[in-house]
Amino acid sequence: MKLWDHPLFQCGFRPFFVLVAVSACVFLPLWLLVYLGAASGLAGMEPPGGWLLWHAHELIYGFGMAAVAGFLLTAVPEFTGSPAVARCHVFALALLWMAARLAYPAAGWLPAGVGIALAALCNLALFAALLRQLIPPVWRDPDRKHVSFAWFSGALMLLQAAFFLSLWLGLDAMAWLRAAVGIMMVLIVLAGSRVSMSVVNRQVEAARPGAPELDEEVGYLARPPRRYLAIFMISLCSLVELVHGQDSVTGWVALAASAAMLNLLNDWHIGKPLFTRWALMLYASYWLVALGYAAMGLSWLGLAGVLPSAGRHLLMAGAMAVSIFTIMNIAGRIHAGRWLDYRPWVPVAASLLVLAALVRLLAGAHGLLHLMPQLLWLSGGLWTGAFLIYLLHAWPVLARPRPDGLEGCQEPVVEGEEPRKGC
Repeated sequence: MKLWDHPLFQCGFRPFFVLVAVSACVFLPLWLLVYLGAASGLAGMEPPGGWLLWHAHELIYGFGMAAVAGFLLTAVPEFTGSPAVARCHVFALALLWMAARLAYPAAGWLPAGVGIALAALCNLALFAALLRQLIPPVWRDPDRKHVSFAWFSGALMLLQAAFFLSLWLGLDAMAWLRAAVGIMMVLIVLAGSRVSMSVVNRQVEAARPGAPELDEEVGYLARPPRRYLAIFMISLCSLVELVHGQDSVTGWVALAASAAMLNLLNDWHIGKPLFTRWALMLYASYWLVALGYAAMGLSWLGLAGVLPSAGRHLLMAGAMAVSIFTIMNIAGRIHAGRWLDYRPWVPVAASLLVLAALVRLLAGAHGLLHLMPQLLWLSGGLWTGAFLIYLLHAWPVLARPRPDGLEGCQEPVVEGEEPRKGC
């Protein structure tokens, strides 16, 4: 039996959603131990650029990239009607992800140029292999509705290449990671719009029999103009910050990005179906994007009492984490042949993530900087705890065969069983 014959590699989302949760439970505690001086034994093992740069890189290209890979390897075949990614390719991609995670910190033990080159090679090879799986099906699709996933994934790859080049040249490598945050926010909007169209409208249909006040035309539609405006403003903010730096000009553009996200939220205001756990969790992630850009913009304008990094953590520890958690709980069950999980642990864990992001915002408040260590520990504990809860509940689903005996990634087809309705 080959290793990739294990059920864990049956679909692209399975190993990568596990890796998302594992990275959350390992990387953040490690970073906190180093940052707060509780891991003095690692002082001589510093990766190129320092532990802060490693932390930012792994949050985006480790934790975040695992979620992007898991989602796209499952969603693109479904969206385009193309064959599922072969098990051996899923297995190879997971190995590449793990090699990339090891290569960056290990680069600190090698000659500077050699270590950085090895880390860059492993990380960029993961992107190249992923795009090799994604570009042909989205390009062959007659309407090419989903080609934007390939474009923005490619943009993430180029920014990572620039990051490693800057690291090698001794330039400001963090600037490229800040730009990558914007691309991750765009991918959240793109993925959220696809998933929410299904999730929210199912709740609209479920609400109709008991909600005569709903008109027949009422429904959720992720309208392209609002979505395109939000994507444009987020991309523009990243570009202006990269080229112009962090000043009042960038601050105003960040506020415009926040306004565009608030405008996008209007698509969601369809009444009672919004107040269900899946819709509300996706809705909350959009709110966190808007609040994150607002906090950064006001900080750069000198009008907020928080550090810009506090707003950026609302984007990464807040919006990105909540959207990833939500999509993993939807796609990670539906495409494993199971119906959605309506047990209380799901909203509890999601609430922990939101609370962790808000506590991290407080840690960057000027008046609370003296409490930053304690607030960072609290925020990190809540954040890690949420993903540990997910891992404990998701592992039996992701690492076992489908209950209906099928081998694919399609939705549940158990005869006579219907998806559960409600919140």
